[in-house]
Amino acid sequence: MPERTILFIAEPQAVSSVFPTLKEAGVQAGLADTLAGALNFIKKTGPALVFSRPSLQGYSAQDLLAEAGDGFPPVIIFTKNGSAEEAQRFLDLGARDYWLEPLVWDKIRLALPRQAPEPAAEPEPESPRPVKPSSAPRFQVIGKHPAVLRVLALARQVARSKATVLISGESGTGKEMFARFLHHNSDRADKPFVAINCAALPEHLLESELFGHEKGAFTGAINRKLGRFELADGGTLLLDEISEMDLGLQAKLLRVLQEGEIDRVGGVETVKVDVRVLATTNRDIEEFVREKKFRQDLFYRLNVIPIKLPRLADRGDDVLLLAEFFRDKYCAACGLPRLALSEEARQWLLGYAWPGNVRELQNLMERAVLLAGSGPIQPRHFLMDSETWTPEDEAGLSPEAAPVRPSAPAEALSVMPLHEMEKALIFKSLDETRGNRTQAAELLGISVRTLRNKLNEYKQQGLDIP
Repeated sequence: MPERTILFIAEPQAVSSVFPTLKEAGVQAGLADTLAGALNFIKKTGPALVFSRPSLQGYSAQDLLAEAGDGFPPVIIFTKNGSAEEAQRFLDLGARDYWLEPLVWDKIRLALPRQAPEPAAEPEPESPRPVKPSSAPRFQVIGKHPAVLRVLALARQVARSKATVLISGESGTGKEMFARFLHHNSDRADKPFVAINCAALPEHLLESELFGHEKGAFTGAINRKLGRFELADGGTLLLDEISEMDLGLQAKLLRVLQEGEIDRVGGVETVKVDVRVLATTNRDIEEFVREKKFRQDLFYRLNVIPIKLPRLADRGDDVLLLAEFFRDKYCAACGLPRLALSEEARQWLLGYAWPGNVRELQNLMERAVLLAGSGPIQPRHFLMDSETWTPEDEAGLSPEAAPVRPSAPAEALSVMPLHEMEKALIFKSLDETRGNRTQAAELLGISVRTLRNKLNEYKQQGLDIP
């Protein structure tokens, strides 16, 4: 079997430490420090990968990428002190990935093309991309706006790497959706996708959730517990709302990202993990860094590939595509025929500001399906508010209105007062999230505090809260 080959365009001292490991692994390494030398090596040897500094004296990786064409090897930019702007610029120019040092064999190994099997009598034709296992679910992001297509193109380009990705955007723009899109388009699609909300837990509980704990590590630790990093081993871990993480825990997370190993709370041995980390934030995390609320070194480590999601109000006709998607989803869930969207409803959807983004649209479409009955959906079905909803609106509802709980028989339904409809939606969200207040509040598009106040009201009424 021929040796695989890598070309490094860098100072010798920057890469010499990894050369012995490459040789033991059967990988031949070349070194160049000029554009002419690099192109000559590529022409003669055909390396599987090229690792390049952004620039050297008399050399720029931009010039190398300008030479790329059919058959040109993938180029990975690596640097000591990177920036989000530089990473984005090189990815736009055609680089496959953008890494921060150190260069280590485990990371290089994952980036190399998989070795072909031993030659048989009739070698199989090479596929341009490995076929994912049939068990890997397909994942779709809905949208045709250029801003969304640009983000999708970037996500597809970096999905197969192990580079950390920081997904930013306003609340409700679909950050977790894009994280799942990255996972399901990666080579880890058949491995676990594990998510944790960093804002939902206090520091000591979050540490245990992330890294696990040993029996007796603290009061109540009656058994060993595996953390999310171990549960996601071989797959992807999503750190949702990473900007809310305590500074002390940020330091521990940085070590895990750098070393690829964790320490369980109360443990004495380190545990190796192979996890691709994605993170999301709805804050201006660079402002947090300037205010010393977020570690700068962790920000750079997470922000290797930055993805910023557009607001729904900036996505034009995508509003209608998403509205129709959610309409079909909730009509099917409620056992209703596909309801029409009136022209007035379409104009209302296009003209609304969408402060809650896609999540708000999803909630409004569920509400509209529940209130519209046999349809068509009208603007008044979006306006479930005691100050704007009138008795005439309510009287106009069909007695065939959709059930709040899909399991209820349609013929047993009747028009519900607004406060009962609100209560039913809140209980439905708690059912779907198995009682998780934070997730239920996100589904409803309200704050956790507002949800808790509502639940306290229901408790005072003697109701059992899920």
